[in-house]
Amino acid sequence: MSLPKPGSDATLSQWLAYVGSLHHIPIELGLDRVREVANRLGVDSPAVKIVVGGTNGKGSTCAMLDSVLLAAGYTVGTYTSPHLIDFNERIRINGEFASDAQIIAQFDAVEDARGEVSLTYFEYTTLAALRLFQQAALDVLVLEIGLGGRLDAVNIVDADCSVVTSVDLDHTEWLGDTREKIGWEKAHIYRAGRPAICADPMPPSTLVDYAHSIGADLWRFGHDFNYSGDRLQWAYGGRTRRRTGLGYPALRGANQLLNASAALAALESLEGRLLVPQQAVRLGLVQAALPGRFQVLPGLPITVLDVAHNPHAAAALGQSLDTMQHFPVTHAVVGMLRDKDIAGVISRLATRVDHWYCATLGGPRGTTGDALAEIVRRVTAAAPGRANTAVPSTEAHREGSRVVARAVRQHHKEPVSVTSFQNPEEAFAAARGHATDNDRILVFGSFATVGPVLQSLSRKVD
Repeated sequence: MSLPKPGSDATLSQWLAYVGSLHHIPIELGLDRVREVANRLGVDSPAVKIVVGGTNGKGSTCAMLDSVLLAAGYTVGTYTSPHLIDFNERIRINGEFASDAQIIAQFDAVEDARGEVSLTYFEYTTLAALRLFQQAALDVLVLEIGLGGRLDAVNIVDADCSVVTSVDLDHTEWLGDTREKIGWEKAHIYRAGRPAICADPMPPSTLVDYAHSIGADLWRFGHDFNYSGDRLQWAYGGRTRRRTGLGYPALRGANQLLNASAALAALESLEGRLLVPQQAVRLGLVQAALPGRFQVLPGLPITVLDVAHNPHAAAALGQSLDTMQHFPVTHAVVGMLRDKDIAGVISRLATRVDHWYCATLGGPRGTTGDALAEIVRRVTAAAPGRANTAVPSTEAHREGSRVVARAVRQHHKEPVSVTSFQNPEEAFAAARGHATDNDRILVFGSFATVGPVLQSLSRKVD
């Protein structure tokens, strides 16, 4: 049952509670409802529109596009989801979060226009962002798909360039249980005759076939664009553009060059409409920021925050952890939603963690700390002494140190420990209490895990 419409003095929190109460289920994919209200609002910005979808990497790609375009002097609106701490994080104009007053004014307009049309939380907020961007008369919009592609609310936008960063198993109850099915859903953000960027090195055939069937201008990683690099710098190579001498992106992680090359491919494909000089690329990549994506906090013990919540992302997280210096002990704070492949995620990190702190996540999709702890115990008990993912030869010494350290603990009968807590904040406090300055703390599994921990540290997303 929906809450009463907020009054003229309502806060953003009251509006968000109202918006979340309107629809009978939290997620209902489809474009009819949101398109009807968009037409009533007259949402149709003349800005260059870049839509970014994919299983993993889309947030990082949006952040890099936003930063490079701002460095090039364009006015930019960026819409992403979900948020870590404050809803305002989802809507940026020229690098700044939209204010409460700006968002409330758009919610009020959407409410007046929708009449009896029932909108989900994401549909409602997407319309608010699009209308705000239109009123701001921006040069470029960077819009992240929320779920899938074909039936996601953002797909009402007629993209000038569409990017699919990766295709893997996630949200299978809505998108299908194979990469082929999921790839077909994500491919529907592509448009006929327009650039269609695919950064997945091995895309499912359904994505490629769909792009060809509609006459999209498909740019494939490894075919139409690529990257190379050494320890000091990297280079992008596209169809007609090569960018060399680039510093590594400020965003850390195993797949960030792949995401960066997707962003640069999108910009190359739009060169007829957007001029982006080399210096803007260099500056934008080193200034891009996205909290919660292999974010390493200053101070001791070293703390790593990552919102990885599916096996594909967890495997990349594991690879990134292996590139760090050796730590004698790793403490992991984890909280996950029950509709995720929890065992698959834990298995990718099982041999890298010594002490697990399992947190309860609230809401209808949340998993209790006790239930999560049982899965962790089962998976870690069956884990081999060596990581499941292959380790490059340059990292062999780190892998060897990790295996030796694990063997020493087992010899001295120090088994992996697993405990449960009522929330991420309590779990993180316990990890901090047990960790020494030489240890490492990892916080992962969900936005709903990383966000509260960031907030407990009094760190605002910027």
